[in-house]
Amino acid sequence: MELHTLSLTEAAAALRRGETTSVELTRALLGRIEAHNPALNAFLTVTGEWALELARRADGRIQSGAASPLTGIPLAIKDVICVQGVPATAGSLILKGYRPPYHATVIEKLLAAGVVILGKTNTDEFAMGSSTENSAYGVTHNPWDPTRVPGGSSGGSAAAVAAGLAFGALGSDTGGSVRQPAAFCGVVGLKPSYGRVSRYGLIAFASSLDQIGVFARTAEDAALLLGAIAGHDPRDGTSMPTPVPDYAAQLQSGGSPVGGQSLRGLRVGLPKEYFVSGVEADVSTAVSAAVKVLEGLGAQAREVSLPHTEQALSVYYIIAPAEASANLARFDGVRYGARADAPTLWDEYRQTRGAGFGAEVKRRIMLGTYALSTGYYDAYYLQAQKVRTLIKGDFDSAFDDVDVIACPTSPTTAFKIGEKADDPLAMYLADVFTLPANLAGIAGVSVNCGFDRAGLPVGLQLLGPAFIEDRLLRVAHVFQQTTEWHTKVPAL
Repeated sequence: MELHTLSLTEAAAALRRGETTSVELTRALLGRIEAHNPALNAFLTVTGEWALELARRADGRIQSGAASPLTGIPLAIKDVICVQGVPATAGSLILKGYRPPYHATVIEKLLAAGVVILGKTNTDEFAMGSSTENSAYGVTHNPWDPTRVPGGSSGGSAAAVAAGLAFGALGSDTGGSVRQPAAFCGVVGLKPSYGRVSRYGLIAFASSLDQIGVFARTAEDAALLLGAIAGHDPRDGTSMPTPVPDYAAQLQSGGSPVGGQSLRGLRVGLPKEYFVSGVEADVSTAVSAAVKVLEGLGAQAREVSLPHTEQALSVYYIIAPAEASANLARFDGVRYGARADAPTLWDEYRQTRGAGFGAEVKRRIMLGTYALSTGYYDAYYLQAQKVRTLIKGDFDSAFDDVDVIACPTSPTTAFKIGEKADDPLAMYLADVFTLPANLAGIAGVSVNCGFDRAGLPVGLQLLGPAFIEDRLLRVAHVFQQTTEWHTKVPAL
């Protein structure tokens, strides 16, 4: 049995049956990281010794009967999430050498569950990007084709799971940064509703949009991960005290409007604004075929409209940079990371930020600062917030008529490294189908639904009302039980 080929759920079952140990799983994945990470650049930091120590503890818990479903499972963590004592660069030179003195809430929860942390994965700088090309530590390569991007900004986490370097991973999603790389790498990527998972310990990009999400090979795996990290946290003022279902158990027991292995009674909305001429033909074909599968399982598909979709990209690129300009003001060389040696305080600020931030981060800081400046706040930021309310209203109206929305995750499959590097607008368009969900605060998941003619994965995106992640996971699970796309793996 090649241990890295197991899904998270299969690995957990093997641990419980005594067929393997956490130490064996961890060594197997550390070996794969050593063999393949030099070519992929998925991991920025590998915590090998700590991982083996955690694995030994997990084996003790399993033997004593005190294990949780995730005990002993090796995972990867996006390098914008704080792990005490482990470098947290956020993909930026300005945080080079920074080691957080505390754990993020999601890390506390995972460690309490007995997981093994393999290390930190590559990311676009401060999670600003759609390709992981904006990392100061080099681009991550897509395991399906190393000449192509893995998506972003959580490209390292997506590539690690797709390549069998981890059984699951955490990422962050501000405008599609979990779902889009999941689509490009052919894995499951779940963005929970805003407020479902604590953001305490997440290095902030845009605080009203950021949400920690999960990567896995199957919806069942994602359900276990979400169940472990979800829940109210008083240290995060935006965390909601909403009860957390047993997501994994609900996959097996069913529940309205989806039960058993049938989707009978499920109403699926197809937003006409997402099925447009700019979508690649192979993407349209695969997503349409996936909708036919859902209909074959008893779902009823109907067209819906999200009329303010056209404004979503503009709204996002006012609100997100505005919040980034405020959040990144703290990185000045005084308390965190790199610090320039300059004669005056203002020179120190300028030199530290000038050398520490990359081009994309500087671009967004300037855009955001302009949108918030005197004389432009009302014309740009305030107006964008009003249109954001309309976008949320579009989704609320749609969910009055349907249970889930199905659409492409991205208008294209993974593009070539460097193909869009000099065209920011083309890069921003990569998130055109994912960022509206962040503006509305709703849940979304991407699952592999096929491949294009070049052999690259295509993502089907399922969107649902806020705090109804169980419904999305259930639909994704039934889809995967009926199809075999998620079983395909890249040949490294």
